[in-house]
Amino acid sequence: MLLANLKKLKLRELNNWFDANKKLKSFVNLGAGMGNPIGFLELDRVELGYEDPEKRVNHYREFVQYLNPEKAKEQAARCMDCGTPFCNNGCPVNNVIPDFNNLVYDSDWENALDVLHSTNNFPEFTGRVCPAPCEAACTLNYNDLPVGIKSIEQAIIDYGWKNNLVHPKVATKKTQKKIAIVGSGPAGMSAAQQLARVGHSVAVYEKNSRVGGLLRYGIPDFKMEKSHIDKRVAQMKDEGVEFITGVLVSNTKKVDGLNCDTKKVVKANELLLKFDAVLLTGGAEHPRDLPVPGRNLDGVHYAMDFLPLQNKVNAGDVLKNQIRADGKNVIVIGGGDTGSDCVGTSNRHGAKSVTQFELMPIPPDSEIKELVWPYWPQKLRTSSSHEEGCDREFAIATKEFIEENGKVVGLKACKVQWKDNSFEEIKGSEVVYPADLVLLAMGFVSPMSYLLDSFGVTKDSRGNAGANCEGNDAYKTNVKKVFTAGDMRRGQSLVVWAIREGRQSAKAIDQFLMGKTSLTD
Repeated sequence: MLLANLKKLKLRELNNWFDANKKLKSFVNLGAGMGNPIGFLELDRVELGYEDPEKRVNHYREFVQYLNPEKAKEQAARCMDCGTPFCNNGCPVNNVIPDFNNLVYDSDWENALDVLHSTNNFPEFTGRVCPAPCEAACTLNYNDLPVGIKSIEQAIIDYGWKNNLVHPKVATKKTQKKIAIVGSGPAGMSAAQQLARVGHSVAVYEKNSRVGGLLRYGIPDFKMEKSHIDKRVAQMKDEGVEFITGVLVSNTKKVDGLNCDTKKVVKANELLLKFDAVLLTGGAEHPRDLPVPGRNLDGVHYAMDFLPLQNKVNAGDVLKNQIRADGKNVIVIGGGDTGSDCVGTSNRHGAKSVTQFELMPIPPDSEIKELVWPYWPQKLRTSSSHEEGCDREFAIATKEFIEENGKVVGLKACKVQWKDNSFEEIKGSEVVYPADLVLLAMGFVSPMSYLLDSFGVTKDSRGNAGANCEGNDAYKTNVKKVFTAGDMRRGQSLVVWAIREGRQSAKAIDQFLMGKTSLTD
């Protein structure tokens, strides 16, 4: 009611009202994020700018025009400090959002960075690739546009790097405990940093030649340049973390379906003998397949057989037989972020056409906020890659791939509807699309089993590593001193969830080794 009544007042009258009630104004300003108590009424949301699509498809650099400090301060002024900050709980790492908003408003960048780092090891990652569930949960989002929390987060960390505010935090005392982390994605990296900072010796094993997991090889450079990973790796090395790349941890020398540039194989027992604890953060890399006629034709590939190759080329690798979309009719099957990344990469290759399939019906343009707020809403989302050129088809299913001389040249599809708890083909809706390259981007069903099998870790019904995330046995597997976290435990998820699980598993491991812990979630 208060907000509704305030909105009925003219801003001049509202300012006069605050001036006449100085005690109330002083009380309101005690709340974090309330540097400007009426900013949400005075100021509009500041949207980020983008380089023109016709220009940005000619390169692989980031093209978002990020907030400068003054614009970030203006955006932060819209934070209401609403009393119950749903944004904090909407954020998987529980960023203390009103606090750092208020500090940005006061131009106290160093303390804003400390608050941000207290819950998130790598805000430069999440500030670029997180879908921002915090903004969906923002109180302003109920009947207005939310505070641009993600853009403020990114502005804070970018300011920190630019002004030399990000420093290694080297432990003053060493515990003599040794921990191996298998997998260098966001879960492995965040766990490694947390554990090193409390004095443990940490070695991170990565099967590829570069650190970062799917941050490095799955996310295109135009969404997140890999220099951000490199800076963090340098910081973590200064903090004592050892990165061992090109090493596959497995009891078998060859793993079917695994694409990596491994140079050496280490068996699970070697790590168990050498280290006091082992953390498995290998991600969920087993892709969902599409078993229809023609699946094995030349030109039908998983998205993760396509995307990493371009990232490697951008990094300077010389590859033979790179999968490319030049001059081809490309069909991307799968409507999520991975599919969108395939669209953007195909456009940069110079595809003749790009079409994206989604099995589900087209969602509404906007949600009914009274029903879903503060939870993540299902609504139509158009990515920057879609804006660069893409036809989108919804409620469509692939029936078969069409062959010519062993190669895919087309795709037969049909429209579908949900009926009796399954999708049913709509009669008379069959259509054939030209297709020279088909990319399967339908998500990941589980981790690849070789790592869990090598350690003897039991799996849940979905094939993920069996471990809880709460209680005294948090992140522990059935194998003594073996822990697991990230997508390998919870299944395919967001970078921000991986960071959360990395931090929490580090806390659990520290507690296991030392009997107590000073680490926080």
